[in-house]
Amino acid sequence: MPRQTRALSTALSASLALALLGACTSQEGGSDSGKHEQPGVATGTIIGGLPKKGGTLTVLSNQDFGHLDPARNWVMPTMDFGTRLLYRTLTTFKAAPGDQGSGIVPDLATDLGKPSKGGRVWTFKLKPGLKYEDGSPIRAQDIKYNVERSFAPDLVGGPDYAQRYLADTDGYTGPLQGKHLDSIQTPDERTIIFSLRRPVAEFSYTVTLPTFSPVPQSQEKGVQYDLRPFSSGPYKIKSYARGKKLILVRNPHWAKTTDPVREAYPDQIVVQMGLKGGQIDDRIIASEGADASSVEWSDMQPSSIAKVLPRPEVKRRLVAERTGCTDMLALNTSRPPFSNLKLRQAMQYAVDKSAQVTASGGPALNDIATRYLPPALTGEGRSNSAYGRSTTSHADKAKKLLAEGGKPNGFSTTITVSTGDKTRAEALQQSLSQVGVRLKIQTVDPSVYYDTIGDTKHAPDMAINGWCPDYPSGSTFLPFVFDGRTIKEKGNQGNVSQFRDKAVEKRMDEIAAMSDAASADRAWNDLDIVIQSKSPAVPLLWKRKPLLVGDNIAGAFGHGAWTGQFDFAVIGLKDPSKSKG
Repeated sequence: MPRQTRALSTALSASLALALLGACTSQEGGSDSGKHEQPGVATGTIIGGLPKKGGTLTVLSNQDFGHLDPARNWVMPTMDFGTRLLYRTLTTFKAAPGDQGSGIVPDLATDLGKPSKGGRVWTFKLKPGLKYEDGSPIRAQDIKYNVERSFAPDLVGGPDYAQRYLADTDGYTGPLQGKHLDSIQTPDERTIIFSLRRPVAEFSYTVTLPTFSPVPQSQEKGVQYDLRPFSSGPYKIKSYARGKKLILVRNPHWAKTTDPVREAYPDQIVVQMGLKGGQIDDRIIASEGADASSVEWSDMQPSSIAKVLPRPEVKRRLVAERTGCTDMLALNTSRPPFSNLKLRQAMQYAVDKSAQVTASGGPALNDIATRYLPPALTGEGRSNSAYGRSTTSHADKAKKLLAEGGKPNGFSTTITVSTGDKTRAEALQQSLSQVGVRLKIQTVDPSVYYDTIGDTKHAPDMAINGWCPDYPSGSTFLPFVFDGRTIKEKGNQGNVSQFRDKAVEKRMDEIAAMSDAASADRAWNDLDIVIQSKSPAVPLLWKRKPLLVGDNIAGAFGHGAWTGQFDFAVIGLKDPSKSKG
């Protein structure tokens, strides 16, 4: 590896680590102060000590997974579940709380990849002895095949870094018709070489994504692969009844000697779906019988906070890690009313963000967002906002912009939210009514929410949409949320606002071409302000992810890379024998 290339990669890694460190400092004591943070809510710590091997870990959930197919899995925290339990990637994040978890290690690969040609070519070598659940070998060709699958029009919804980064992919629609990409070469079963359209210094991070996990062509089932991914990880699927229950059991051919992060403590992992959020909270708070060996999948309900925080014996079983994401109100710019800039800008002042904090569990679990990039990508002191930093609505400013936009008496509009966000939508409805904006609310099940708002032809005027960087770089945030060239008719995951702006897109390309990570970092932050002025979305919250565990859970912590979800690579039980109740 040339010294200059290695130095660039090292500088990037150091910059990313400092960005994460700066974010924590900023939220705790800087201008984005988390002064409402409740002392004692676990963050950066491990609950329950070291797990013991064996037993059944139960995950209580109010929803099914959107997608488990690694070519389609791009919703946090389902990526955590898939990449920690069912399939491995070329590299992966460390299993550690806090800032340590932002580091990456080789997973299927022997190292973090070797760049050449100025970062336009990356070569990875697979470890020897890697096997699937049936004992067959994991080959480099299988990783190539899964990356190619991610281009298939039928397999929508997954990470599109391959489409963005790989060379010579124009018009490619996947391998199902026998066509393959020349920009991915596999000279032997343990070597895979990616040729990129431009230098990508952080490509070692890119290949942590499930797109870069192996799928043998012999296992291809198209859209049905979602129901039964072929395991390269420590567990395999025993049974899966959509919307009801998923049972994972050990993959006997997974070898811990090849795996630097996964411990696979439980013998079995059972995901029970379709439960009500409040019911889940109450069961884990009581922690009786098998529920003592359970964790919750989705956030603790805001109504449960009063049952947890005043009780030290329960509070110590609460994780509330920062998600590293920004929660936004996406405004559909593709048609009226929000094709009108003035009406979009009016929303920046009409929305009462303090009401969003209340509806989302209060200030112990939320900070008000004042820009698009989350603090983890901006660092201390970069808190500029095009609309000021007020936490409540400014009806006078909103009404002035409504009048300038030709709607002095307001207008009618629609919002689609998941069922769990209905209270938040009602809070929006209330604040917008103060300026004459009449909001109609539609709710959908969480498991189909992103597919619903990602159908651009039938998308609502508004949607609550969060975005989390796939790894700590501005390149994983603004281009995915606000680049008009990423919009898809179906499975439109990022640019829910359907925002198109040629000047913004040109600047994104210029920043992406920068070889100096620090300069690119500053440029992304400057571009954030520019996009704010065009108002494709209203930044709402920087949230924590509140999750409860039962009394018998050990090794539990919220992982920053997985938006505060438990790291399923290392969670387990204190006493496995107690899990059989």
